[in-house]
Amino acid sequence: METSFSSHPWLLILITLSTVHAQLPGSWELLVSNAGVASMHTAVTRFNTVVLLDRTNIGPSRKMLPKGHCRYDRHDDVLKKDCYAHSVVFDLQTNEIRPLMILTDTWCSSGQFLPDGTLLQTGGDLDGFKKIRKFEPCEPDRFCDWVELKDVELINGRWYATNQILPDGTVIIVGGRGTNTVEYYPPRKTQNGAVELKFLAEVEDNQMDNLYPYVHLLPNSHLFIFANNKAVMYDHEDNKVIHEYPELLGGPRNYPSAGSSVMLALDGDFKTAVIVICGGAEYGAFIERSTDTPAHGSCGRIIATDPNPAWEMEDMPFGRVMGDMVMLPTGDALIINGAQSGTQGFEMGSNPCLNPVLYRPDQPIGLRFMTLNPGTVPRMYHSTANLLPDGRVLLAGSNPHYLYNFAAEFPTELRLEAFSPEYLSLDRANIRPVIEGIPETVRYGEAFDVFVTVPLPVVGVVEVNFGNAPFATHSFSQGQRLVKLTVTPSVPVDGRYRIKCTAPPNGAVAPPGYYMAFAVNQGVPSVARWVHLVP
Repeated sequence: METSFSSHPWLLILITLSTVHAQLPGSWELLVSNAGVASMHTAVTRFNTVVLLDRTNIGPSRKMLPKGHCRYDRHDDVLKKDCYAHSVVFDLQTNEIRPLMILTDTWCSSGQFLPDGTLLQTGGDLDGFKKIRKFEPCEPDRFCDWVELKDVELINGRWYATNQILPDGTVIIVGGRGTNTVEYYPPRKTQNGAVELKFLAEVEDNQMDNLYPYVHLLPNSHLFIFANNKAVMYDHEDNKVIHEYPELLGGPRNYPSAGSSVMLALDGDFKTAVIVICGGAEYGAFIERSTDTPAHGSCGRIIATDPNPAWEMEDMPFGRVMGDMVMLPTGDALIINGAQSGTQGFEMGSNPCLNPVLYRPDQPIGLRFMTLNPGTVPRMYHSTANLLPDGRVLLAGSNPHYLYNFAAEFPTELRLEAFSPEYLSLDRANIRPVIEGIPETVRYGEAFDVFVTVPLPVVGVVEVNFGNAPFATHSFSQGQRLVKLTVTPSVPVDGRYRIKCTAPPNGAVAPPGYYMAFAVNQGVPSVARWVHLVP
């Protein structure tokens, strides 16, 4: 059958790009051809496994639950007796997939890791609206599964909310559809119920662009909260807005208009925090169900801790909606996935953006973006991107349909891929460090040694950077953080190099929990070792 490029314009783009992709940095790898579920939410655990999570009332997935582990779902129009998995755990060492059992609907829910490494998962739709769930990860050869809490539930139902761990290890849960409040897990004893956040109501528009707000914990312990096109600094202790930032031009940036955001690496004296927000859909595309309205290509960058902050604007090489921004161990950010036209929502995106882009924050404006080697799998609505301990980025999901649909132009996507940035290329293998020794647990402000080996002699300062494991969903990685530790120059000791490090000073710089500790030599990261940061 003859292929029509007019009906599938992204195919023509793919063919054009394939002629030049060998000249662009980065490489792609297919890990699993069928993960069983299309991952709407993805998180990497300290046991080097990955939790993939879809919604529950979606009919049959492509992974069965163990025999006898069916559930009855009165909300599923297709499948009342459901013996299919809607969550799985993926073993990074063996590429094996194990089904998990989730009971209540996790559609457009939120999550965050607790200080002990347990994944907290909150809200959703229908019977999941007020639900709190936990997944306590385990070694790949052990059995662990979702636990739905029965003794506590959300005060307000949360659908399209955002979670962020706080300096004391509690989690704030912000917003949600029709829910302009915040609440905490565990619930705070000093308050009764959820707390109104008027800012969320003030930025709501007629296409609900205040959903999945971008929440970043600043090193002054306050929160940067961005929704639609505005942001505030929020004091979560006294429950008040203490600063209003200038409006970010270029239209709405949150769900359903779906740009993405990161806080750049914290370093030095840890007093400065820089926020970057990129991409998004044109206002009105969601209301009009316009699949061909071009996405924004603009990025705003602001020093959130500056007394008089202002947005610095620049343009990406591509307009992009539904992109994911991933902080790499080096401090650069990878922008990947998404579309060049349309908006978030079922059947509402087109013209997939197959080229990742590297954002290099230390370069001058105009030179920060580098176009990378394109992939071949469109990752549209409901796709995710997560940093892995070996420095690759895991790509999962993409299901722009209400149910699983494998015959559409952009079908439900069950493949798992890994993108390797240029720092993992073979010509840099001889400067890639290996961590030979590092404490399993460190305390705030503690001095400790890290021992590394490197094939070629070290000629500069080897960084030691802590990156956490966020909860990735809907174009934003909730809780994502990279902290560059204070280090001294490495010293040769018995065939290794010793690096003296100082742990982050407090929970505002790095909340308690498990971090991937990377040694970075001349821009090339080691395989990470998991370190537990505690008070």
